[in-house]
Amino acid sequence: MKKLMNQPNSVVDEMIEGYEAAYPQYVKILPQNKRSVVSVDTVRPGKVGVVIGGGSGHEPAFMGVIGKGFVDGVPVGNVFASPPPDPILEVTKAVDGGAGVIYMYGNYAGDCMNFDMAAELAAMEGIRVETVLVTDDVASAPKSDIDRRRGIAGGFLVFKSAGAAADKGYSLDEVVRVARKANDQTRTMGVALSPCSVPQTGKPSFVLADDEMEIGLGIHGEPGVERGKLKTADEVADALLDRIIDDMPLTPDDRVAVLVNGLGSTTYMEQFIMYRRVAARLANLGVKVHRSFVGEFVTSLEMGGCSITIMKLDDELAEMIDHPVDTPMYVQK
Repeated sequence: MKKLMNQPNSVVDEMIEGYEAAYPQYVKILPQNKRSVVSVDTVRPGKVGVVIGGGSGHEPAFMGVIGKGFVDGVPVGNVFASPPPDPILEVTKAVDGGAGVIYMYGNYAGDCMNFDMAAELAAMEGIRVETVLVTDDVASAPKSDIDRRRGIAGGFLVFKSAGAAADKGYSLDEVVRVARKANDQTRTMGVALSPCSVPQTGKPSFVLADDEMEIGLGIHGEPGVERGKLKTADEVADALLDRIIDDMPLTPDDRVAVLVNGLGSTTYMEQFIMYRRVAARLANLGVKVHRSFVGEFVTSLEMGGCSITIMKLDDELAEMIDHPVDTPMYVQK
């Protein structure tokens, strides 16, 4: 499986260097740690610092949304691996404006361990840190065990909600409240059509036959809930949306944000075909799409496939989703 790279073990550091070189008006690498990337202009006194992060390979997550109205800093891990505590702590100190810092990341064991260690180290330096885990992946655990669910593409909407609250001057407790509400109202289901390969191995992360797909497969290749023959786009969209609605029922006059997320090698043509079906289904239910997002937000290197995310909105969450942002990979007026 071909990749444009130099040495496999240098891909992450060279990616970060290239990112800073491409977007110096948005981001900078901290001299204290080359895996610590922060905004050049969003940190201000009295504002809650917003820190997200995780492994590389999910670009534009997570560095792509550093900027106004969104995220203040990102510690960067190796491919599909959590960042260690050191870069997390350096980012935390850099984005602290005196009002505390919120950590948000997907619910994975390595991330939980390392971010918790960084939070303890930050507390020793007088910085209050609160954490909100993203748990939007319906396929990863039953509803009765929702706290065990993984965080996938729905994190984009959760991060955006919290970033907006922080930008509006909310206190840390209020930013945490908004983030938790956003997470509670967000569900995602994905489908994989083809694997990716990690640079260090060059081998497929899983195996699917040319005529197969897998519902619910995780963004690191974690097993899904159903494998079978490839179906039409409408059938796949229905299968994903049915599982979401079964987990988070929608009723007429509900308002939602919808995100169709490509996993790395799925064309925009395919993504819009998927969105077309989702929009039609929601319209038939009497559900209003308040805002839609189609594109690559949380990828898995060059994996083929996509996910559908639904966030159920109230007036507050709608305001957060509508909040303007200016970042390298996503701009909203």
